[in-house]
Amino acid sequence: MFARPDRSDVTGPEARVGAFFDVDNTIIRGASAFHLAVGLYRRGLLRAPDIVRFAGHQVRYRTFGENRRQMDEVRAAALAIVRGHSVAEMGLIAEDVYDEVMTLRIYPGARRLLDAHRAAGHRVWLVTAGPREVGEIIARKLGAAGALGTIVEQQDGRYTGRLCGDLLHGTAKAEAVAVLAEREGIDLGSSYAYGDSTHDVPILSLVGNPVAINPDRRLRRHAERVGWPVQEFSTRG
Repeated sequence: MFARPDRSDVTGPEARVGAFFDVDNTIIRGASAFHLAVGLYRRGLLRAPDIVRFAGHQVRYRTFGENRRQMDEVRAAALAIVRGHSVAEMGLIAEDVYDEVMTLRIYPGARRLLDAHRAAGHRVWLVTAGPREVGEIIARKLGAAGALGTIVEQQDGRYTGRLCGDLLHGTAKAEAVAVLAEREGIDLGSSYAYGDSTHDVPILSLVGNPVAINPDRRLRRHAERVGWPVQEFSTRG
């Protein structure tokens, strides 16, 4: 699966190896934002036209992969939905949605890969363009060290509907991982990264062991050109 040292402790140089996983279509089939939207709709917090719009984005994402314009549209819709809602309430809903929906859409191959990194003593982090709170729930459920994600502004315990900074996407992902690696003492040259989209090229290029998971067409061509491994996962295992 990956080069794993023959040792049982997790201290010393091996503790400095990181494994950075994109979330949507790398660990979870489809877009986590859509699964969250379905959960909100079932709880009466989302209107039928909104869920239809999210479903359209989900179909395009599954068929063609992600693109910046589509992600900006999803971001705007998602921010409008959470505006004014309690941060605590949304966290509880997101956790329920994970247990009810997302856990059924995790690729078994991705889970095995993540577990293998943990068993090797690697520091596993999820890196997502979705809300950091959702990424942290998924990370906790999967036993990862933590998650980097887009930060939605909060005021008096409620979401304002604005972002703190920009969407964690493309080069922003790589920059966030570089800052994390510096803080945590992670050796990026010995580390691993996994992503499905051409927009993940910056984070994949940052580490010594990049792997394309369920790549879109542009990432597949790039991986073939530069010699990156490619793995295909399905929800059937």
